[in-house]
Amino acid sequence: MQKCLEIQHGATPPTRRERFFGKDPLVPEARSWFKGALGERAVPVALEQLGPEWTVLHAVPVGTGQSDIDHVVIGPGGVFTVNTKNHAGQKVFVGGGSFMVSGYRQPHMRNALHEAERAERLLSVAAGVQVRVQPLLILAAAASFKVGRKTPKVVTLQAHQVGRWFHGLRRVKSAEEVRFLSMLAEERGTWHVESLVITDTLRHVQRFERLEREVIAAAGRRRFVRQVSVLGVLAVPAACLLGYWWAIAVSALHG
Repeated sequence: MQKCLEIQHGATPPTRRERFFGKDPLVPEARSWFKGALGERAVPVALEQLGPEWTVLHAVPVGTGQSDIDHVVIGPGGVFTVNTKNHAGQKVFVGGGSFMVSGYRQPHMRNALHEAERAERLLSVAAGVQVRVQPLLILAAAASFKVGRKTPKVVTLQAHQVGRWFHGLRRVKSAEEVRFLSMLAEERGTWHVESLVITDTLRHVQRFERLEREVIAAAGRRRFVRQVSVLGVLAVPAACLLGYWWAIAVSALHG
């Protein structure tokens, strides 16, 4: 959301005429970030529905910069890092160490494994004991999804499979362990060198939602203009035909 808004900030607002005809307010450079933000919404919604036994953290900052982990999930089934990918309208294939999107190899598996290793190291240091962290890849959207004969190195799910998969895990953590690890995970200092950073997340969300409403409204206006145009095209021959029959009728009356 933040990256999309940063790009949009420098965009020239559409004119009144452009707004009337439904010009898309999104600049091309922001479109992929906008779609990604929309797609990733489905995943946190699914994770938040896991129930009270599970702790779910979003956008967990790690290291010294602006890198983050999409989601960290802690519960009876273990500790997981979740990397969300949005490949709307594309074909996704996974198998072994391969993650293919419309025929092109992507580094998602390698990145997810690295992310989990990093999280495992940081959480283990904070806990004082070894804590195993497993990576997950979750597809927010895809035209099709296929798993090959080789078991993927990283479990890859679609958003609608999330709840069933987590609830199907066998218990490996006691309630006390879950509470302890959740407490550590909720401390920013566990993950990032800056233990306290004041962010303006709410403002970003509000601005993004306003942009989303503008995009939806513009799409609605474009549909309306298209429909009016089609009706106009159809109305011309209809008017001509009506005029023709009217002329015949008038001629017959005076004939």
